[in-house]
Amino acid sequence: MTTPSRPLRSNFEPGSPRWAVRRAQWRALGLSEADLDKPKIAVVNTSSELSSCFSHLDGVSARVKAAIRGAGALAFEVRTAAPSDFVTSAGRQGRYILPSRDLLVNDIEVQVEGAQLDGMVCLASCDKTAPGQMMAAARLDIPTLLVACGYQPHGRLNGHAVDIEEVYESVGKVGAGHITLQQLTQMCDVAVGGPGVCAGMGTANTMHIAAEALGLALPGSTPVLANSASMFEYAEAAGRRIVAMVAEDLRPSAILTPKAFDNAVMVGLALSASINLVRHLQAVAVEAGCPVDLYELYDRLGPQVPLLCSVRPNGPTRIEELDAAGGARAVMKRLNGLVHRDALTVTGRTWGEEVDDAPEPGAAVRTVADPISRKPSVIIMRGNLAPEGSILKLGDASARQSRFEGRALVFHTQDSALQALREGRLVPGTVAVLSGMGCRGGPGMALASGFVAAVDGAGLSTSVAVITDGQLSGLNRGIAIGQISPEAAMGGAIGLVADGDAICIDMDAHTVRLDISDAELAERRSRQVPRPPAHEIGWLSIYERVVQPMSRGAVLVQRDGPKP
Repeated sequence: MTTPSRPLRSNFEPGSPRWAVRRAQWRALGLSEADLDKPKIAVVNTSSELSSCFSHLDGVSARVKAAIRGAGALAFEVRTAAPSDFVTSAGRQGRYILPSRDLLVNDIEVQVEGAQLDGMVCLASCDKTAPGQMMAAARLDIPTLLVACGYQPHGRLNGHAVDIEEVYESVGKVGAGHITLQQLTQMCDVAVGGPGVCAGMGTANTMHIAAEALGLALPGSTPVLANSASMFEYAEAAGRRIVAMVAEDLRPSAILTPKAFDNAVMVGLALSASINLVRHLQAVAVEAGCPVDLYELYDRLGPQVPLLCSVRPNGPTRIEELDAAGGARAVMKRLNGLVHRDALTVTGRTWGEEVDDAPEPGAAVRTVADPISRKPSVIIMRGNLAPEGSILKLGDASARQSRFEGRALVFHTQDSALQALREGRLVPGTVAVLSGMGCRGGPGMALASGFVAAVDGAGLSTSVAVITDGQLSGLNRGIAIGQISPEAAMGGAIGLVADGDAICIDMDAHTVRLDISDAELAERRSRQVPRPPAHEIGWLSIYERVVQPMSRGAVLVQRDGPKP
């Protein structure tokens, strides 16, 4: 073990009250006299029996803890909330999903900061765990390493590959009569072939990759197949490395710089990553006190970064092909002339050093000279419906129309929109507007993603557009504009749209506009009835009162500028 060059914050003054009661507690756990002076590392585990995303994490934790002990430190496993977008979304129209990210941040703060541990390894799995863990790393600013715990293997049905994405979209196919309920049931029964996160470029794999691109995960470790030899090798390497990071005092504040966020956005653009990357990276930046505006980054970097790999649902490539081609590190190597080579990683080396030593990327990751598309894969949309911004994922933009005009049909819940779809009321040329479902209005950001998937499954994704201040999925595709800001509950114009209003979506101009005059918009606002309180209790009630706008990452803090 490398000896720390400074006193460990976990070692208290002998004879003090904190020293005495902690010694009594830890000696009762069987720790030796020598153990008490070692670096103390939290292994943040989100193990849960509720979802296959988390079902393997106890095994990962055991390997990480053994590696930490082997490197001469103490490992303390702590548990946090384990939100699964496909399971925890059942209650309150999915409104627990986004707030669970911030619950997890505060959960980590209580356990790790409260105990004054010296560092932490965070086991990242489903959509909200990785961003929550990165936010906690930024807030606590102690040596931290994220371990991506991998994607799930897909199954097979009648000789064809089938994954959770097909299940998600096929709900709409049942409603449209394209497949039967029995066929959907058969798909459900085989789609997930083992533990891990969704096997596509959804939010979970996106955030694992973003953690690496930011420098908070070991280079080469994302994406990775859950429970594979490679995943366990990186987990054990993380256990050894975190002990050295504590000795070196290598903290997130040295890693989470503006250049790091540039790099993460560039990798996200090169992969057409989930639109949820925008809000989660903004939240990490706010927690870190790092002065970056993610909307500005997408505006600035989007025209520069080509699409190099089109992973499902954006294109035909499967996540295991990206993994085999070298993953995030391979994308960084392909972007070598664009990324910031001097940005630091958890290895203590720069990205320039890492990519220079990295193997040549596989064919699944195209070159900058020969990309899939030179147009931005994700764009920020503005206009009178989203003056603070909104997000549209284009994927392979060369195959997408550049303009959509239609008439609004307004909904305030996903269920009512799904009912309209089943009844055939969403005809080509409809713009489905799901409003009042944002962070404050939900409260907690109600789901709109199932509706978008159903629209796609019904074969309407190019003829029916969706705009919403509610929650979209990284697996969603089609003309779906999410994170409309300001949301309806914060005075956004999306709350003023009426059935039959003309709406224009211009992808080339990056605008989404309600086709009425400013005077008419102002007149509608003057007649707007204040939103009644949600009458929630518990966590959603707290979240509603303190959540910040989406443009601030929907965080629960109001920090401006660098941390004190």
